Amino acid sequence: MSDRSALLLYDGSCGFCARSVQFVLRHESRRRTLRFAALDSAIGFEVRARHPEIEGVDSVVWVEPAETNAPERVFVRSAAVLRVLRYLGGVWHALAGLAAIVPRSLADAVYDFVARHRHKLTRGNPACVIPTPEQRSRFIDWSPESVASR
Repeated sequence: MSDRSALLLYDGSCGFCARSVQFVLRHESRRRTLRFAALDSAIGFEVRARHPEIEGVDSVVWVEPAETNAPERVFVRSAAVLRVLRYLGGVWHALAGLAAIVPRSLADAVYDFVARHRHKLTRGNPACVIPTPEQRSRFIDWSPESVASR
Protein backbone atom coordinates (compact mmCIF):
# COMPACT_ATOMS: atom_id res chain seq x y z
CA MET A 1 0.00 0.00 0.00
CA SER A 2 1.18 3.49 -0.73
CA ASP A 3 0.10 7.09 -1.02
CA ARG A 4 -1.12 6.07 -4.46
CA SER A 5 -3.95 4.06 -2.87
CA ALA A 6 -7.47 5.45 -2.61
CA LEU A 7 -8.45 7.10 0.66
CA LEU A 8 -11.84 6.97 2.37
CA LEU A 9 -12.59 9.91 4.66
CA TYR A 10 -15.41 9.32 7.14
CA ASP A 11 -17.10 11.09 10.04
CA GLY A 12 -15.06 9.84 12.98
CA SER A 13 -17.74 10.88 15.50
CA CYS A 14 -20.54 8.94 13.79
CA GLY A 15 -21.38 5.42 14.91
CA PHE A 16 -23.07 4.63 11.59
CA CYS A 17 -19.96 5.77 9.72
CA ALA A 18 -17.70 3.71 12.00
CA ARG A 19 -19.85 0.66 11.36
CA SER A 20 -19.65 1.36 7.64
CA VAL A 21 -15.84 1.37 7.80
CA GLN A 22 -15.97 -1.90 9.74
CA PHE A 23 -18.25 -3.29 7.01
CA VAL A 24 -15.67 -2.36 4.37
CA LEU A 25 -12.89 -4.01 6.37
CA ARG A 26 -14.93 -7.22 6.73
CA HIS A 27 -15.98 -7.44 3.09
CA GLU A 28 -13.03 -6.16 1.10
CA SER A 29 -11.31 -8.46 -1.35
CA ARG A 30 -7.75 -9.64 -1.01
CA ARG A 31 -6.51 -6.33 -2.41
CA ARG A 32 -6.73 -4.49 0.94
CA THR A 33 -5.27 -1.24 -0.37
CA LEU A 34 -7.88 1.28 0.73
CA ARG A 35 -6.66 3.78 3.31
CA PHE A 36 -8.90 5.42 5.92
CA ALA A 37 -8.94 8.70 7.85
CA ALA A 38 -11.47 10.72 9.79
CA LEU A 39 -12.72 13.89 8.14
CA ASP A 40 -11.49 15.88 11.13
CA SER A 41 -7.97 14.42 10.94
CA ALA A 42 -4.99 16.32 9.56
CA ILE A 43 -5.27 14.53 6.21
CA GLY A 44 -9.01 15.24 6.14
CA PHE A 45 -8.32 18.96 6.56
CA GLU A 46 -5.61 18.80 3.88
CA VAL A 47 -7.96 17.16 1.37
CA ARG A 48 -10.70 19.70 2.09
CA ALA A 49 -8.20 22.54 1.69
CA ARG A 50 -7.25 21.20 -1.76
CA HIS A 51 -10.92 20.72 -2.71
CA PRO A 52 -13.01 23.64 -1.40
CA GLU A 53 -16.03 22.23 -3.24
CA ILE A 54 -16.33 19.52 -0.55
CA GLU A 55 -16.08 21.86 2.45
CA GLY A 56 -19.64 21.17 3.61
CA VAL A 57 -19.40 17.39 3.29
CA ASP A 58 -19.57 15.75 6.70
CA SER A 59 -20.09 12.05 6.05
CA VAL A 60 -17.98 10.23 3.42
CA VAL A 61 -15.44 11.23 0.78
CA TRP A 62 -13.60 8.89 -1.59
CA VAL A 63 -10.23 10.33 -2.68
CA GLU A 64 -8.37 8.96 -5.67
CA PRO A 65 -4.74 10.08 -5.72
CA ALA A 66 -3.26 12.03 -8.60
CA GLU A 67 -1.72 10.02 -11.39
CA THR A 68 0.74 11.00 -14.09
CA ASN A 69 -1.92 12.38 -16.44
CA ALA A 70 -4.77 12.94 -13.99
CA PRO A 71 -5.23 15.19 -10.95
CA GLU A 72 -6.44 13.98 -7.56
CA ARG A 73 -10.20 13.34 -7.69
CA VAL A 74 -12.79 13.33 -4.92
CA PHE A 75 -16.20 11.68 -4.90
CA VAL A 76 -18.97 12.44 -2.41
CA ARG A 77 -22.44 11.22 -1.57
CA SER A 78 -23.73 8.36 -3.74
CA ALA A 79 -20.67 8.54 -6.04
CA ALA A 80 -18.42 7.80 -3.05
CA VAL A 81 -20.60 4.87 -2.01
CA LEU A 82 -20.42 3.45 -5.55
CA ARG A 83 -16.62 3.71 -5.44
CA VAL A 84 -16.57 1.80 -2.16
CA LEU A 85 -18.81 -0.94 -3.59
CA ARG A 86 -16.58 -1.26 -6.66
CA TYR A 87 -13.52 -1.48 -4.44
CA LEU A 88 -15.11 -4.31 -2.43
CA GLY A 89 -15.44 -6.40 -5.58
CA GLY A 90 -17.55 -9.48 -6.14
CA VAL A 91 -21.27 -9.14 -5.56
CA TRP A 92 -20.73 -5.59 -4.24
CA HIS A 93 -19.15 -4.55 -7.55
CA ALA A 94 -22.16 -6.01 -9.38
CA LEU A 95 -24.49 -4.11 -7.02
CA ALA A 96 -22.59 -0.89 -7.83
CA GLY A 97 -23.14 -1.59 -11.53
CA LEU A 98 -26.87 -1.93 -10.96
CA ALA A 99 -27.00 1.13 -8.72
CA ALA A 100 -25.16 3.19 -11.33
CA ILE A 101 -28.25 3.12 -13.56
CA VAL A 102 -30.22 5.00 -10.90
CA PRO A 103 -30.25 8.72 -11.76
CA ARG A 104 -27.64 10.56 -9.70
CA SER A 105 -30.23 13.00 -8.33
CA LEU A 106 -32.32 10.14 -6.93
CA ALA A 107 -29.29 8.26 -5.57
CA ASP A 108 -28.03 11.45 -3.90
CA ALA A 109 -31.49 12.11 -2.42
CA VAL A 110 -31.47 8.65 -0.82
CA TYR A 111 -27.90 9.19 0.35
CA ASP A 112 -28.82 12.58 1.84
CA PHE A 113 -31.78 11.06 3.69
CA VAL A 114 -29.58 8.39 5.28
CA ALA A 115 -26.84 10.96 6.01
CA ARG A 116 -29.30 13.28 7.77
CA HIS A 117 -30.47 10.43 10.01
CA ARG A 118 -27.19 8.52 10.44
CA HIS A 119 -26.63 9.67 14.02
CA LYS A 120 -30.10 8.42 14.99
CA LEU A 121 -29.48 5.02 13.38
CA THR A 122 -26.95 4.10 16.08
CA ARG A 123 -28.37 6.09 18.98
CA GLY A 124 -27.58 4.26 22.18
CA ASN A 125 -25.10 2.03 20.36
CA PRO A 126 -22.14 4.21 19.46
CA ALA A 127 -19.27 2.60 17.63
CA CYS A 128 -15.71 3.54 16.96
CA VAL A 129 -13.23 2.06 14.57
CA ILE A 130 -10.48 0.19 16.36
CA PRO A 131 -8.36 -1.41 13.67
CA THR A 132 -6.54 -4.67 14.17
CA PRO A 133 -2.75 -4.51 14.28
CA GLU A 134 -2.69 -5.58 10.59
CA GLN A 135 -5.12 -2.80 9.63
CA ARG A 136 -3.52 0.07 11.59
CA SER A 137 -1.06 1.01 8.88
CA ARG A 138 -4.03 1.75 6.60
CA PHE A 139 -5.48 4.31 9.03
CA ILE A 140 -3.88 7.68 8.58
CA ASP A 141 -3.55 9.65 11.84
CA TRP A 142 -4.73 6.64 13.85
CA SER A 143 -3.51 6.23 17.37
CA PRO A 144 -5.11 4.92 20.55
CA GLU A 145 -5.13 8.51 21.83
CA SER A 146 -7.09 9.75 18.81
CA VAL A 147 -9.75 7.08 19.42
CA ALA A 148 -9.94 7.89 23.13
CA SER A 149 -10.38 11.60 22.44
CA ARG A 150 -13.55 11.06 20.39
